[in-house]
Amino acid sequence: MTKPVLVVMAAGMGSRYGGLKQMDPMDDAGHVILDFSVYDAMLAGFEKVIFIIKRENEAVFKECVGDRIAKRMQVEYAYQELTALPEGFNVPEGRQKPFGTGHAVLSCKDLIDGPFAVINADDFYGRHAYSMIYNYLSGLKESEHYQYVMVGYLVENTLTENGHVARGVCKVDDFGHLEDIHERTRIEMRGQETAYTEDEGATWVTIPEKSIVSMNMWGFEKNLMDELEGRFAKFLEANLSNNPLKCEFFLPSVVGELMEEKKAEVTVLKSEDRWYGVTYKEDKEAVMQAIADFKAQGIYPKYLWKE
Repeated sequence: MTKPVLVVMAAGMGSRYGGLKQMDPMDDAGHVILDFSVYDAMLAGFEKVIFIIKRENEAVFKECVGDRIAKRMQVEYAYQELTALPEGFNVPEGRQKPFGTGHAVLSCKDLIDGPFAVINADDFYGRHAYSMIYNYLSGLKESEHYQYVMVGYLVENTLTENGHVARGVCKVDDFGHLEDIHERTRIEMRGQETAYTEDEGATWVTIPEKSIVSMNMWGFEKNLMDELEGRFAKFLEANLSNNPLKCEFFLPSVVGELMEEKKAEVTVLKSEDRWYGVTYKEDKEAVMQAIADFKAQGIYPKYLWKE
């Protein structure tokens, strides 16, 4: 069986954060969050990583991150191009935003030849998550359904005090399988409760404590690529006319469709680790402190990629 590979979505420019946040150092050794993620993945068994980036960021990405990781792992690049659309579709005038996480993953279709895990570049997931997902993908067997996996987090462990976040809110059955997932693009703390709004704050819906949310840490079989390719054109046909500048082809939405059609079964691996990320500039201090604490505990060396 082909060994699982790690796919990192790093094409976002971080509009709320105000810059190419994937390149912002989080310690005095110059490491970014992505360094720690890939290092944890390497320790879990991953030997190859595919970075999905914007082509115009390639030089700075390699200089700041890719080249040093390439000393210890096999590194490849895929490019999320705004113009990479199915035949018959064009980029709407004025659109600058890429077409979402499903479109990002689809960009590395030609580089995938077996099972793969997907993560965000700017999220710190915790080491245990990589071991769980690598072991699951390494043990895949033939099944009548697609066998996918997701690492889920407790919603209260994934929030920031500095604004709202987007999360896929999950329903998990008694057997540990994902029943459904709904992308909520504005979740935040409201007093002692977590809640989301879909009408710019006019009304709020409470999310119960210990609810499982997706942080876009997924594991898939190769067959997902064909599904993404076939569904992207249908998505554009349905959404480009009414939301040309902002519609997004969400990876969790595709997974949800496949579950509804009884084509895929998704196992949820639960992590109780705390998420760290830099959704906003003000988040950086907390992330730096967490990394300093991990280093003080001996979890990470001073220089991750020293040969």
